[in-house]
Amino acid sequence: MSAEVVFSIKQNGVAMIILNRPKALNSLSHEMVRAIGEKLMKWKTDRNVSIVIIKGAGTKGFCAGGDIKTLYEARSSESAMRKAEGFFEVEYETDLSIYQFPKPIIAFLDGIVMGGGVGLTYGASHRIVTERTKWAMPEMNIGFFPDVGGAYFLNKAPGHLGRYLALTASVIQAPDVLYMNGADIFMESDTMQLFNEKVEHTDWSEGKIDEKLDQLIDEYRTQPSQVSRLASFQKEIDRHFGFVTVEAILESLDREGSDFCTKTKEQLLAKSAFSLKITLKQLTDGKNKTLKQCFETDLLLAKNFLRHGDFYEGVRSILIDRDHSPKYEYKHVSEVTGDTVDKFFNQVLNG
Repeated sequence: MSAEVVFSIKQNGVAMIILNRPKALNSLSHEMVRAIGEKLMKWKTDRNVSIVIIKGAGTKGFCAGGDIKTLYEARSSESAMRKAEGFFEVEYETDLSIYQFPKPIIAFLDGIVMGGGVGLTYGASHRIVTERTKWAMPEMNIGFFPDVGGAYFLNKAPGHLGRYLALTASVIQAPDVLYMNGADIFMESDTMQLFNEKVEHTDWSEGKIDEKLDQLIDEYRTQPSQVSRLASFQKEIDRHFGFVTVEAILESLDREGSDFCTKTKEQLLAKSAFSLKITLKQLTDGKNKTLKQCFETDLLLAKNFLRHGDFYEGVRSILIDRDHSPKYEYKHVSEVTGDTVDKFFNQVLNG
């Protein structure tokens, strides 16, 4: 295993996971998520581990998501397709293990936290954001869908805010991340570093760990200087995104025509019509599913998107050629039939 992810255990009971690909914004490779999952499995019962810290190397962010450029190669051969499928299998297993981990996990969500980075830390017991945090589920921008358990945790946001964030792929900052339940704690980035040092030099091997950690967090936590922008749009978001079809959402936005509605409609129309339909169904169905069931659906959808042209066209447009002019299969959401969507949820399609 290369140094793409660094592990350590200190004598005071603190275990560290550092994503170590700063030049790639700590994007997750297959090897990284596998190594993290295997390490967490061992640490669950390791008496030398009391607390786990997970953070990213470098100054730009925690994690920009999965290594999409590698996944782009999936259609080049059967072996590449199997490797891409294997990435999602291991990634989702690792994400699920974070939720189920029996000891405190502190996630430092400083800087860029997107896609796979969100999935890796959403289940952590203590999620800290800073004034530098830029959080998003940006998968819609590349003709994909908000995976990594998105249907589970986006439905935990107030009202229909989760649908809005998923379908528009909006980038939000700390006040909004806290508002939509994507984090628990705010610290200024400089203070967060001091808190990190304090955790690393505190003896966690004895005593009531959770109580001691909460007391320490209270010494360093503050409130963002700004309030949630999304909170002020909550009523509008609920009004427009409460519909069960993408067509109805677009019609509602068009009918009202405020600046917010106009911008939001433009955001939606720039996305893959197919991805919009799949994602809305994913989120609607996810409200009645367990976390495990949401991951199972994600795996089915991810495998099918690996066989769908819109994913490759989205990646080409945004990450490869960077012309930002994708030519998606369907020109309008009305062309994507219910039968086409339903088939995508029922079984892994042929290539």
